[in-house]
Amino acid sequence: MTAIEGATVLVTGGGRGIGKMLVEELYGRGAGKVYATARDPRTVTHPRAVPLPLEVTDPASVTAAAEQAQDVTILINNAGASVRASYLDSPTEEVRRDLETNFYGPLLVTRAFVPIIERNGGGHILNVHSALSWLADGTPYSASKAALWSQTNSLRLELQPRGIAVTGLHVAYVDTDMTSGLDAPKADPRDVAVAALAGIEAGAHEVLADDTTRWVKSQLSADLEALYPQLNK
Repeated sequence: MTAIEGATVLVTGGGRGIGKMLVEELYGRGAGKVYATARDPRTVTHPRAVPLPLEVTDPASVTAAAEQAQDVTILINNAGASVRASYLDSPTEEVRRDLETNFYGPLLVTRAFVPIIERNGGGHILNVHSALSWLADGTPYSASKAALWSQTNSLRLELQPRGIAVTGLHVAYVDTDMTSGLDAPKADPRDVAVAALAGIEAGAHEVLADDTTRWVKSQLSADLEALYPQLNK
């Protein structure tokens, strides 16, 4: 279990959506300091948050952020992107972009902050996955989240002996800018943030933040037709 009260936390993508709610809820649970990163730190509006510029796909940017946040004990890899590229028709650069942001981005940040968290006596990392870690949506986004899920599972084993716990947060559609064009049920980002932080405090390996996510995971041992009913046609 990891105490949030008094902790120093870094949230990537902390200026909007789930990240913004995470920052608010962290202070509500008594966090001592919260670094909120964004490509443009002016988008970070919480009065107590410490804004940091960060582009998770840029090693120099990640290094600069780590140099400024040497007191971190909890890292939340929340920043993500969805290009909605097509495997067959989009330029390969667009296909790669989701992987760069959603898989390599968290890895770069984690590699930079693991020595810091370890030096500060251990702590916690939370990676934001998706229900699409387990359900292909026809785009590289789901592939990137599946890859991040695997990365998280490996890092959990590697970091446990070093005093760092790792939680994976899985969630379906959330009412954020990224999903504004989708006509589908969406979770409240505050509810997702509350579930995520409760998972950190409880030492949960995974947090399934909504009913859709729980249903998708429950179908993984079933035949593929359960997840992809169009195969029955």
